[in-house]
Amino acid sequence: MAIAQAMCTAFKQELMLGTHNFATNGNAFKLALYAESSGGKSSTTATLGAATTAFTTTGEVASSGTYATGGGTLTKVAPTTSGTTAFTDFADISFTTATITAMGALIYNSTNSNKAVAVLDFSSNKTSTSGTFTIQFPTADASNAIIRIA
Repeated sequence: MAIAQAMCTAFKQELMLGTHNFATNGNAFKLALYAESSGGKSSTTATLGAATTAFTTTGEVASSGTYATGGGTLTKVAPTTSGTTAFTDFADISFTTATITAMGALIYNSTNSNKAVAVLDFSSNKTSTSGTFTIQFPTADASNAIIRIA
């Protein structure tokens, strides 16, 4: 499976068009997990990276515990600024009683046609066995937030 960490190019353009609303009462965003072909729901692997435009079930991990197809809904951190950088982030998300092996994830706008926002590359397989699989987001500041515009 090819997963490359990236803010999706289509997302950058869609920001200019006002497609995504990160306000607390704005659009809903989700995070879906992806595995290498042996761990996915499909024998076809996904290619995720800057060219990704929308959520796909191709290569997504199988439902397990509280993880279901499409992933989980993210809790937003209100957009803010520091110096000349605007940023937003999400609260950590966990899937409990789950047996998951994932190589990466996709953040997408589930309110707006499942448009892709960013691809996360874990660099290696991360696993949970009948346990809790947690995505820990970085500190919500101008240097570390998951989505930053400088």
